[in-house]
Amino acid sequence: MAVTTERETDTRTVIQMYADYVMHTFNRQPVVFVRGKGMKVWDADGKEYLDFLAGIAVNGLGHSHPALVEAISRQAATLMHVCNLYHVPQQAALAKRLVELSGLGKAFFCNSGTEANEAAIKLVRKWAKENAGPEKFEIITAEGSFHGRTLAAVTATGQPKYHRGFEPLVPGFKYVPFNDLSALQAAATDQTCAIMLEPIQGESGVRPASKEYLKGVRELCDDRGLLLMLDEVQTGLGRTGKWFGYEHYGIKPDVMTLAKTLGGGFPIGACLAADRVAEAFEPGSHAATFGGNPLACAAALAALDIMEREKLIENAANTGAYFRKALEALKERRDDIVEVRGVGLMLAMEMDRGDAPAVSACCLQKGLIVNPVGQGIIRFLPPLIVRKEHVDSAVRILSEALSETAKDTS
Repeated sequence: MAVTTERETDTRTVIQMYADYVMHTFNRQPVVFVRGKGMKVWDADGKEYLDFLAGIAVNGLGHSHPALVEAISRQAATLMHVCNLYHVPQQAALAKRLVELSGLGKAFFCNSGTEANEAAIKLVRKWAKENAGPEKFEIITAEGSFHGRTLAAVTATGQPKYHRGFEPLVPGFKYVPFNDLSALQAAATDQTCAIMLEPIQGESGVRPASKEYLKGVRELCDDRGLLLMLDEVQTGLGRTGKWFGYEHYGIKPDVMTLAKTLGGGFPIGACLAADRVAEAFEPGSHAATFGGNPLACAAALAALDIMEREKLIENAANTGAYFRKALEALKERRDDIVEVRGVGLMLAMEMDRGDAPAVSACCLQKGLIVNPVGQGIIRFLPPLIVRKEHVDSAVRILSEALSETAKDTS
């Protein structure tokens, strides 16, 4: 049986194996991470990095949290998988926990945010056909949104660059400008069954919905009998300083999707819905072979326990506010930073110089992991365990990288 040897984890060997054997679906940095602890990761050459991306908001507890590792190890030694033809106690417990936290009615489990959104799309369409008529199938989403990579989820994504090459797309989706309530009102027709939004758009550069907008969307859905779907794959579970992003707006969705931080780094996704909507799913309507398996649910239950016990939601709010102030102070010292935006530990810095990938690469060389979005935005999604001293280090490195890359292009 083939095993990965120590020789096969050195940087050059791993990069060559990617070139030889892995489909080229990512532009990867020439770094091979092999170990993590808390806020830090180490590469195959022993270099240390401060992680301000958290696997794109996945590693909310940081790396190798002892309580999460113990929970996963214990469950792996007991029972990893049974199919969903049987009752799984960890799945039932996790559903109960998420329902109590969110105030929604039922949960469906899968393995990723994309799968959660696919489930949500199928659920609202089936609900609409059964409760509002066969002509109700259209879902309105926002320009700049991102909802996943399956064919329906990528169609729901309001960014043409993700559509190219996959046409014809799934019919029944319409896109309107984000934060434009009048455009949304005008776009809704007799065929519309739901509106699908992110409280804060993540992949287009951390763009929050205004309170007036999201409240107006909720009212529009109520007035016209539409379902409000909130994609909280990135914003959910503490990222914004509250359990869910919608709590900043004083509303509640009819359907909500979660993933990323839910498993503390272990793959799991969830679609939650109000009872009246969840009833549309019956045996045979939808399924996921691995969804809600004992191992993933044990990881998620442990992650939620850790978030509560260590007050990570409060830390996201408090340290997030400190981080934003530090970025605002950096903006005041520089002419090339246009805007700092975001909530909690979901922040972005927009620049007017068009070299975000170079700035990010320079940060990486200096031991800081951040994320460029397009050519002008740097996104920050640190683990929820981040402290003020980590923020100070990150902003110092970022400042140095901005100055050094500016010299390179002058």
